[in-house]
Amino acid sequence: MSRILRHSLRRFVHDRAPGLPGRRLGKTGIDLPILGFGTGASGQRLALQEAVRLYETAFQQGITYFDTAPEFAGYGKAQEQLGHFLPHVRSQIFLVTKCFEPDGERALRLLERSLRELRTDYADLVFVHSVGDDKMDPRVVFGKSGTYAGLMKAKSLGLTRLVGLSGHSRPARFVEAMRHLEIDVLLNAVNFADRHTYNFEEQVWPAAARADIGLIAMKVYGGAQHPAPASLSHCRMPAAYLDIAFRYALSQPGVACAVIGMATPRELADNLRRARSFVPLSFAEARRLRDVGSSLAEEWSDHLGPIV
Repeated sequence: MSRILRHSLRRFVHDRAPGLPGRRLGKTGIDLPILGFGTGASGQRLALQEAVRLYETAFQQGITYFDTAPEFAGYGKAQEQLGHFLPHVRSQIFLVTKCFEPDGERALRLLERSLRELRTDYADLVFVHSVGDDKMDPRVVFGKSGTYAGLMKAKSLGLTRLVGLSGHSRPARFVEAMRHLEIDVLLNAVNFADRHTYNFEEQVWPAAARADIGLIAMKVYGGAQHPAPASLSHCRMPAAYLDIAFRYALSQPGVACAVIGMATPRELADNLRRARSFVPLSFAEARRLRDVGSSLAEEWSDHLGPIV
């Protein structure tokens, strides 16, 4: 990294804007800003210096939750880019990565490799990633030699503070997992269109909230799983609904944070504005969104993967 970037990072540690609104992440007791930075878009679209500048600006403006994953999971060079940013601010960052690998020992090795790329010796949270994917057979993933067991071993070794489950589809898998496993956090696709298709809001999150499991929303503006096929490029929230989509996700009971992929200063500025001006949806607004969401759901169909 250039001397200019190193100097800039040191300056940002001591010259930050007031923090964003925060919420408790369930039983973890950790407070998070309501806006998290998803690094998939920046990892795919930005060169190193551009990405680092965007991360440092986000940090300066109060974002401390950074969500990432290895390149093969669709995140491009995000982990390597974060590795140039994190060492200067590590103690102030809530760092999240993911293991999209059903075998426990391979998942543990994958996590160790991710930590090397990130230039840190621990993550704050690691997800068993994309639990609804065909690759992630729950009989393997949650078996004695599966990903969950591997990440619980990582937790005991101090490689991660928390272990969670992430996913976009097959909500019943999450319901079953919660019956048998100790889970710290769930990361699920939550928006007012996909409520009519996957409906994590009613099928999964109420039970999770009763168990005080931390809840984080993703796919707030739609989209597809990574890597996204070109055929699903239409599955994006219309611009006119972005503000209310953000408010919808953050209005769900028990949700702590919405993690949103960003790759431009304008995207970052828009989401910071939404976070700072957030007010919950009114009953009337939520009711009006039902018809809009239903129409979008018909257009998007099962764009995030199988329903059951």
